[in-house]
Amino acid sequence: MLMMSRREGETILIGDEIEIVIAHIGRSRVKVGIRAPRQMLVIAREVKLVREENLAAAWAGAEIGLDSLRKFCPTPQVFPDRSEEVINRQEAGPNLERIPS
Repeated sequence: MLMMSRREGETILIGDEIEIVIAHIGRSRVKVGIRAPRQMLVIAREVKLVREENLAAAWAGAEIGLDSLRKFCPTPQVFPDRSEEVINRQEAGPNLERIPS
C-alpha cells in the first residue's frame, strides 16, 4: 500500500483519469473529492459490504421461501406422453372420434 501525506487542497492522481482532492481536514475526518469518469463506479467500501450482505440475505430468504413453498405444493405428477396416441387418432380419420348416440 502506498502512503502519501497531503495537505488540504492538494491532489493525488491515479492514472490519467482519476484525481483525488483533499477538500478539507478536520479534527477526526478528512473530506476527499474524487474526479473519475462517469462509467467508473466510486463508492465507499462500507456501502459495498452492506450491499453484498443484503444480496446474500435475500438469496438465503428466497431459498427458505422456496423450501416452504415446496411443502405446500408437492412436485407435479408426471403423466405419460400421449402425443403418439393423438397422432394415431388423426391418422385414423374422423370415424374414430364418433360419439355414440
